Amino acid sequence: MKSFAMTRRAILAGAVAIAGLGQGALADGHQLVDSIHFLIPGGAGGGWDGTARGTGEALTNAGLVGSASYENMSGGGGGKAIGYLIENAESNHGTLMVNSTPIVIRSLTGVFPQSFRDLTLVAGTIGDYATLVVNTDSDIQSMADLLAEYSDDPNSFAIGGGSVPGGMDHLVAAMVMEAAGEDPTAFKYIPYDTGGPAMAALLSGEIKALSTGFSEAVAMAEAGEVRILGITAPERVETFGDAPTMTEQSIEVEFVNWRGFFGAPGMPAETLAAHQDAIAKMYDTPEWEEVRARNGWVNIHNPGDEFKAFLEDQEKTIGDLMKKLGFL
Repeated sequence: MKSFAMTRRAILAGAVAIAGLGQGALADGHQLVDSIHFLIPGGAGGGWDGTARGTGEALTNAGLVGSASYENMSGGGGGKAIGYLIENAESNHGTLMVNSTPIVIRSLTGVFPQSFRDLTLVAGTIGDYATLVVNTDSDIQSMADLLAEYSDDPNSFAIGGGSVPGGMDHLVAAMVMEAAGEDPTAFKYIPYDTGGPAMAALLSGEIKALSTGFSEAVAMAEAGEVRILGITAPERVETFGDAPTMTEQSIEVEFVNWRGFFGAPGMPAETLAAHQDAIAKMYDTPEWEEVRARNGWVNIHNPGDEFKAFLEDQEKTIGDLMKKLGFL
């Protein structure tokens, strides 16, 4: 299976010359952007909201950006904010919209008519790997145990997730099963509205395993509620080094739910370069490390053309899988 592994952080080299755009650097060359307005396609307290506000906090506290403002614009699965940014492009060259893997999934399924190609790609910034977990009381100790129990009685083996059929948790479980040599359309997937009800179903025995994000799984594992069977990272993650990867269990699959930033179409090249440079330099600041550690994020930096190549690869792989599953 084609890898979802994102390119590791690459620091942009050289200074960015900024002229006539309101992004003049300070005398010491430290501040790169006067202000950024963050557009958030969801409500307060969600993953997009936390990513935008945490990034703005780090950029301003580190002195790379003068000031940051935030606007929550829910609706249409993120489509309302995307449409707004496109329709008002000329007046939003100082705006960065946060988004993540769902922009690919929802574009493919027609939730909204636009795609990432209609926007200016700034950078992928952080990620959260995916995992399958079981109740700590389960006899399943590894992915090999899970696959053996599934093979014994496929009809009664259910994997749950906090998203709809065809959503990210379902797709991750399907990727893992396919990489393990199983039919990705055959296993029983039970959807729940959010991660909370899905977790309750796991603890009650309603489902055998749960497909979820790694950062959420770490919190549950540390609380003694779940056992992490495998993560979709290329190597073990320092946050919870006891969690084995899928790859080391001979299941060749990697996946990361990235989060990153987009600009309005037609963003001037100098403005784009200034924003990309500020984000690149942010990674080496203690202000960013404080935000990253607090949220349990993984540093994954994909600027510009690298971001585009990754998104195109992800779109093809997700699209192919969704066709197999009957969602496209």
